[in-house]
Amino acid sequence: MAKRFKSSDENFESDRVAGFAHPRETETLLGQGAALELASATLRGGRPPHAWLITGPPGIGKATLAYRMARYLLRYGATDEGPADLSVSRDDAVARQIEARAHPGLLVLKRGLNPRTGKPQTELPVDEVRRLSGFFGMTAGAGGWRVAIVDPADDMNENAANALLKQLEEPPEKAMLLLLSHRPGRLLPTIRSRCRRLDLRPMPDDVLERALSALLPDMDSDERHGLARLAGGSIGAALTLADGDGAMLATQAAGFIERAREPDLVALYALGEKIGRMRDGLSLFGDFLSAALRERIRAKARAGGDAKAWADAAVRLEEQFARADGLNLEPRQTIWTAARTLAAAARRTGSL
Repeated sequence: MAKRFKSSDENFESDRVAGFAHPRETETLLGQGAALELASATLRGGRPPHAWLITGPPGIGKATLAYRMARYLLRYGATDEGPADLSVSRDDAVARQIEARAHPGLLVLKRGLNPRTGKPQTELPVDEVRRLSGFFGMTAGAGGWRVAIVDPADDMNENAANALLKQLEEPPEKAMLLLLSHRPGRLLPTIRSRCRRLDLRPMPDDVLERALSALLPDMDSDERHGLARLAGGSIGAALTLADGDGAMLATQAAGFIERAREPDLVALYALGEKIGRMRDGLSLFGDFLSAALRERIRAKARAGGDAKAWADAAVRLEEQFARADGLNLEPRQTIWTAARTLAAAARRTGSL
């Protein structure tokens, strides 16, 4: 079963689902052929942009694609000498160095552990982002390229975002910045405008089920089918759901939306209590709730319904959960606030 790393784990990584390969170790990119084709044509065309904004829901393959692009660029440069699918053999020296986190031409910025408390950081601080200046100022190694991945850029605080913007305004030669974002609307418009955008789409259920059959071979087909249906096209979400707590939270998120017009106050209180006892419970619940909302909003829009009030509510919910996560707010209060936000949308435009 998929488990999230404990904050006390020596090898804690905020971008890994424990028990499964990290994106830097992953060779297969599932269900993102269109995005890979665009990235390939641009990289191999000889004049790639200095910054990309790779977007999509959590767990959909953004980091896997970013590492794939980094391996190719550090191995072949911006040329068409390598394969069109941007693959680099796992036995290649560049691939081995990246997997070992030892390649001098790759810098990865992400949340780590707070050195004072030993707990996961809640944001990407400015000191981390300032490392870009020294990294891009280094003499390029063999191949001449330097690549930095920010995963996710959504975690940057205001000072960090401004420091990143400075790098975007003065891009060095043969340097590429790959920004990963679950919610690009939260980034500064000036950051978004300086990046080439690459959107990743949810995987079809059948593609996701095939992937799960390889990753979870001991799980029966009915369970895998259920995971694919709940995961909203995200392999990362499916692996998190494979843990009992993840499945419970996804089911609760779906019920949260279905009962939006008349929420069960007793059930809300119990849910807040349960989430408060779980590590990362509030953050996970917020992710599942946002994913379920996006899926239903898209379906309502395709059917010709008015989804604007729900879309506005989804944006407010993401802000509420991000604020609660960043400030370590009380889960019960966040759940109550989210319920009121959904109730207001349901009463204006009907059920979703």
